[in-house]
Amino acid sequence: MSISPEVLQEAPPAMDRLREELAGAREDIARGHPQAVERQHSLGKRTARERLDLLLDEGSFLEIEMFRRHRAQGLGMERQRPHTDGVVAGSGTIDGRRVFVYAQDFTVFGGSLGEAHAQKIHKVMDLALSSGSPFIGLNDSGGARIQEGVLSLNGYGGIFQRNVQASGVIPQIAVVLGPCAGGAAYSTALADFTFMVRDTAQLYLTGPDVVEAVTGERITHAELGGAQVHATRSGLATFVHDDEESCLAAVRDLVAMLPGNNLSRPPALPARGAAGDARPRLAEIVPVEPNKPYDMRLVLAELVDDGDFLELHQSWAPNVICALARIDGQVVGVVGNQPTVLAGVLDVSAAEKAARFVRFCDAFSIPLVTLVDVPGFLPGKEQEHAGVIRHGAKLLYAYCEATVPRIQVILRKAYGGAYIVMDSRSIGTDLSLAWPTNEIAVMGAEGAVNIIHRKELAAAADPAARRAELLEQYTRELVHPAYTAERGLVDAVIDPVETRSAVARGLAMLRDKRKHVAPRKHGNLPL
Repeated sequence: MSISPEVLQEAPPAMDRLREELAGAREDIARGHPQAVERQHSLGKRTARERLDLLLDEGSFLEIEMFRRHRAQGLGMERQRPHTDGVVAGSGTIDGRRVFVYAQDFTVFGGSLGEAHAQKIHKVMDLALSSGSPFIGLNDSGGARIQEGVLSLNGYGGIFQRNVQASGVIPQIAVVLGPCAGGAAYSTALADFTFMVRDTAQLYLTGPDVVEAVTGERITHAELGGAQVHATRSGLATFVHDDEESCLAAVRDLVAMLPGNNLSRPPALPARGAAGDARPRLAEIVPVEPNKPYDMRLVLAELVDDGDFLELHQSWAPNVICALARIDGQVVGVVGNQPTVLAGVLDVSAAEKAARFVRFCDAFSIPLVTLVDVPGFLPGKEQEHAGVIRHGAKLLYAYCEATVPRIQVILRKAYGGAYIVMDSRSIGTDLSLAWPTNEIAVMGAEGAVNIIHRKELAAAADPAARRAELLEQYTRELVHPAYTAERGLVDAVIDPVETRSAVARGLAMLRDKRKHVAPRKHGNLPL
């Protein structure tokens, strides 16, 4: 069979027309409805595609299912079938490293989730998991699409199941850039990190209208589930930013410190000569007196490369610091007590915050450095009734379970159960270092003397003088700097100025650490 020259001459123009139509359709979809886009901008929000342009390397985004539409019938839905179905999904790169992402499009059905919308998210999540790449969700949605009924709920269930399957396998990042209500809120809670934008992000299960109808309480969106609420009270917001530009730039910074998956190591930078780096300022920051406060962030800045670290949950449970940083080019997770807040004690929120961070670092092969200056757990009826034992056990469990390299540095106080929980030798830290200011004991000397010598002090002619003598004796015999080192519970007592170099050398020594764990389905974490 032969094709006539006339047909051959007509074929290219036909293909040209098809290509023009395809390009035009793509442009129309990408452009969006002008009035809807204008309204989005008037709310101080960018469109889904504008956000992806900020997040991803230029020209790297590969969109999937751009022409997807819903197939719902009834309630007028058959007359409204816009392309994308309210979510832009696909893959791109951040600093050349592959990520998978979806961005809900509030200009289409208010970003509400229906069957097709959910299936697009399912697909991109499956691709992220199968390729071992970080997954990022940009949330801006009114919630479940009511017109599609139970199919919307089924779609959320599929997202949650994938969140759990991916947990500990690939990093998951949720970014809340507008409303995120109802079932959608659970996906942010299942993510490893949640970013929120101040003033525009709203995150709650039931909105103000429902709250008022059920409880009679009047409350605003911001008071119920704004960024400040989740940053300071619920602990759901890992990071809060003032605008979308800084928020998405911070997401890029975070991805640069994370491995693609649990089988790869975090990206490293060239070594910085930390093994021989003395830091004289460390001897000045921390007061010798155990009750004088100081900012642990200043210590952290001296330990890490360029003084640069990324602190998580900065406004929630600030009595403990959790941060990602680099030491000698290698990514580490740092947990430290913060003496400027509640004297650095551990309480319910601090234990929960630190436990989740330790588990994340362990899941993704990020070594742990623990800076200890802790007077104990916060005492009182309120903490006991709030479950400080159970929540403290979460942190204990997280450290005991961790198999990554672990280094403990005891700066000053390390008292009681809090000493044990803060990655002590007894629960498996690989290397324990202590400053000459360390005081490791069941409790502070004054409290111990008051208990041990209560009767003697009550009968003394001069209780104050006798107490001073007993304090000196107790300190000399039980809490002097070398006491635990002599008993093998501390590997070395170091000069504070050597801390950065000692930690760097320790991390290098432990880099190829391997630990075999007894087979089991999973442990029973005290949730």
